[in-house]
Amino acid sequence: MIKISLLIVSLISFSFAKKELSTDLAYQLVLEKINKKIVPVAFIDNVFKNPKIELHAKIPERFARPYEKKSWEQYKKLFIKESRIVAGVKFYSKNKDLILKVSKKYGVDPFIILSIAGIESNYGKHYKGFTVFNSLYTQIHEMPKRAKWASKELASYLEYCYQDNVDPQSIEGSYAGAFGFGQFIPSSFNRYSVDFDNDGVRRPHDWPDVLGSIANYLIKNGYNSGSTNYEKKGDIWKSVYAYNHSENYVMAVLGLTEKIRERSSYLHSNVENRLNYVIETFDPLDNRSVSDLQKVLNANGYDLETDGRLGRRTLDALRDAQLKRN
Repeated sequence: MIKISLLIVSLISFSFAKKELSTDLAYQLVLEKINKKIVPVAFIDNVFKNPKIELHAKIPERFARPYEKKSWEQYKKLFIKESRIVAGVKFYSKNKDLILKVSKKYGVDPFIILSIAGIESNYGKHYKGFTVFNSLYTQIHEMPKRAKWASKELASYLEYCYQDNVDPQSIEGSYAGAFGFGQFIPSSFNRYSVDFDNDGVRRPHDWPDVLGSIANYLIKNGYNSGSTNYEKKGDIWKSVYAYNHSENYVMAVLGLTEKIRERSSYLHSNVENRLNYVIETFDPLDNRSVSDLQKVLNANGYDLETDGRLGRRTLDALRDAQLKRN
């Protein structure tokens, strides 16, 4: 009798789950678009029964006020600011060999790659907020004009999750559904991401794969390998525009690129020797010597105004650098 009761309960639960899925718009649209030769329907069914599925009211609100709609002056203040430049120089100083290796393989300006990583995730500090699944799921249900696009992206995302054995609720990304340090949407990740370190997996949060994927994306979207054409509507401009369809975005990437390039000109293959040399030859009474010291300290991760004046902040940074040398 107990077995029969359990069987009835199971059948009712199964029927209820099927009924729920049959009325779930996201499930129905994804089922139409997903490649069933890659992903079994049973996997899709289980994903859409997950109790962690949630609709986020904040997502439509975020779409209503995107960064790209801000004026250039507002946008510029967000992304070409001193803290972002310093973070970029610091990231470059720590990862120079990898960045130049990626740059050499693809023929892409290393500072373009660096700047995109900086704007997209602030070098891995800001890249999440909602699970990718819930972000796209919310767009399908709450934003009818985005339902077609979001269902295609959700299908792409589930294909990636199934192939790489990833829990669909385990990866967080932006409100739009982009994820990883390079903030790729799922279809772009599937198409353009690369396994740069050859460990057998394309990882959205490992810098070799992230930087390699950014460079590969640019090359596959119009960047001519070795190009130095930074003019508006030139190949570099068009490839960056493909990454994010916003002229503000392109201007921010190119502007940040030049700021980091200029600041990093004080970085050499042997960074410690360069800093040691400047400190050892430092003349506190010579404005040019003070300015040179400030520049090389900035290139090593400090944040100083290069005014040639030996103020308290410069002295504190100098003492800190000396302590690290000892």
